[in-house]
Amino acid sequence: MLCLALGFIVIGMPVAFAIGVASLVYFLLPTTFMPDATAVQRIIASSQSFPLLAVPLFILVGHLMNGSGITERMMTLASTCAGWLRGGLAQVSLLLSALMGGISGSAVADAAMQARILGGPMTREGYSKGFTAALLSVGGLITATIPPSLGLILYGFLGEVSIGRLFIAGIMPGIFLTIALMLATALIAKRRGYQPVVDRPPTFREVVAAIRKSFWAILFPVWLIVGIRFGIFTPSEAGAFAVAYALFVGVLIYRELSFAAIVDALLMSVRDIGMIMFIILLSGAFGYVITFERVPQTLAELTTGLFSSQIALLFTISIFLLVFGMLVEATVIVMLLTPILVPVITAAGVDPVHFGLVMMTLVTFGGMTPPVGVSMFTVCGILNCSYKEYTRELIPLAAAVLAVVVIMIIFPETVMFLPDLMMGH
Repeated sequence: MLCLALGFIVIGMPVAFAIGVASLVYFLLPTTFMPDATAVQRIIASSQSFPLLAVPLFILVGHLMNGSGITERMMTLASTCAGWLRGGLAQVSLLLSALMGGISGSAVADAAMQARILGGPMTREGYSKGFTAALLSVGGLITATIPPSLGLILYGFLGEVSIGRLFIAGIMPGIFLTIALMLATALIAKRRGYQPVVDRPPTFREVVAAIRKSFWAILFPVWLIVGIRFGIFTPSEAGAFAVAYALFVGVLIYRELSFAAIVDALLMSVRDIGMIMFIILLSGAFGYVITFERVPQTLAELTTGLFSSQIALLFTISIFLLVFGMLVEATVIVMLLTPILVPVITAAGVDPVHFGLVMMTLVTFGGMTPPVGVSMFTVCGILNCSYKEYTRELIPLAAAVLAVVVIMIIFPETVMFLPDLMMGH
């Protein structure tokens, strides 16, 4: 069934239909002895989920935030704090990705936005098109790690893992990715002579002024984490709070979110939500078959016999996810593999929150690599950059990302420190 779904995707069938048709074929087999109506029931049952409410709400938040003036204020703050570093504009883009992490929640959306805002200025400053495209694309990985991340919501929903713990666990890996990519960028900038945007570090007064200007935007992820930690709202309710907050800030405080912009945000959100929810619904039958056939339990028994070390198991699965992520879109991998892998790693004694961050980092990064990376196609299309040049410039940035993943695997406390501290074991 998995091979059939992947085969359909390879020949160009839309992902939702590829998963749905592959699942329905199982129910139609004469050896299955299961009513055909079960498939339809499982598809409908997939929609009856409270945690799943977070997905459409956070998609809407991302579109509302982009029209509310928050992005421009974040850009000013990032320029003030990082513009004086070697490779100034490149460093600004990475810091902007970190600041936007708590707002857009989507790697592709962040990469596309930054390519439109910073792509032109960076190439005019002398940055090669390949480096510009690779940096802006990989910067989206930070956005997808720092909460709220749509990938983590889907992983938590499908793997029955606490979305609140996943959100809090994403903060430290997001910070590590930012630092690693900024160091890699500094080394590249030093070798190529990429200059800072401003000739001196900012004064304390300038930083305070920039923070004050973007205060309401910065406050959003803080409210989110505090609200989830102290039980003020669930992750799903946090999505509703975020929508209300975006409307409040955009309409009443910054006064840049017009009625037309709200309508545009709603239209774009409906399109995105429809696409993602259709995949989720049709994957309901797929997940049911996997559970019915005891695939996770069989794999768990096999892997616990093969691997005596948790680290060896995580490295093996990570290599598989990295290769798979280069060929298949991240959302599809989460849908297909989360119900299989979570029981396997749980049986091996690995915390599913720890594994979730490793998995999402790798499969999201796969969307930034050849041959079929969605972020790569998006950014290269906007900047008119060749894939060959992009791939060559991606290598040092990919090394920085993989170094962070290795640290996450070998030292689980780097991921689990904050959720254990804030929410207990």
